[in-house]
Amino acid sequence: MAEQQEKINGMSTLAQLDDGKTVRIVGLEGDDVSKRRLMALGIVRGKEISLDTKAPLGDPRIYSILGYRLSIRNADAQKILVSNEV
Repeated sequence: MAEQQEKINGMSTLAQLDDGKTVRIVGLEGDDVSKRRLMALGIVRGKEISLDTKAPLGDPRIYSILGYRLSIRNADAQKILVSNEV
């Protein structure tokens, strides 16, 4: 039900992003250590991020953010909330 509520509010997680689509980061979930690690990689509120490619089995995925490419495992991508509106 929480997943449906997020989609209704125009939000989803980065792990749900389709190839080539660009979204805006709206928040992070998880413990403080995980949040700080993601923020150190440039995953911060308000930044645009897009899915470039994914590994043959779908994990990890490579995203474009702040002019560079970043590889993130799906478990971490599920902690990143994004808006479907850019």
